[in-house]
Amino acid sequence: MTGVRAARQAWHEAFTLPIVFLSAALLGGLRIDVRGGLGFVPPPLMALVLAVVLLAALHRSGALDPARLIHPARTGLANASGAVIVVALGAAAAQTIAALTPEAGVLALVFDVAWLVLFANTIAARPERARLLSSLLVIFGAAFVVKFVLLGALYAPDGSVTKRVVMALVEGVSLGTLAYQPAGPATGYVAFATGLFFLAGVASLPHGSEPDAGSALVRVVPGEIVVPDPRVE
Repeated sequence: MTGVRAARQAWHEAFTLPIVFLSAALLGGLRIDVRGGLGFVPPPLMALVLAVVLLAALHRSGALDPARLIHPARTGLANASGAVIVVALGAAAAQTIAALTPEAGVLALVFDVAWLVLFANTIAARPERARLLSSLLVIFGAAFVVKFVLLGALYAPDGSVTKRVVMALVEGVSLGTLAYQPAGPATGYVAFATGLFFLAGVASLPHGSEPDAGSALVRVVPGEIVVPDPRVE
């Protein structure tokens, strides 16, 4: 049973997680305009900074445990696989944030500040893994609704029912100084899939104490007391 579990874990780390995160990274940069034209946009520098802060929040909550991916007790191939997961996770985080943020202008600045405050508050609060996953679902879901539903309806060229409802809710607010170019409808579906891939990958990251891994993370020194690694609960 242990061998079967180890094989599944190795397959999960070598193929499943990299594919999920790389898919999120690729989909997050995909842009489809209203005429069906395809384009790929790399993440801006601010998205990279926010991705690093998000990874710190994941590590702080225990959702990301680097010792489960890269450790001297693991083989070289296993450590290489873990390094690929970490890099793919960072790329997916940056592209997901970029996909849910307006491209430029004042609205992009507002989103960036909101991301930074929310992630920094998460690090300070240090929630447990389950609470963090729920929080990320709410944060990414809210950003998706604001960008692709509310802003998309406000700046849509046609007079759809959604636009009329939103305009009625924000009656009296001037949008003349807030330049925004709504994305094509297909881009919203791509961004939705990006968020699902990213959250599913984060939820599938190795976490907690691994069976039979305690002995591999214990430092034994002759003549001294055995000191367990503090990362093993």
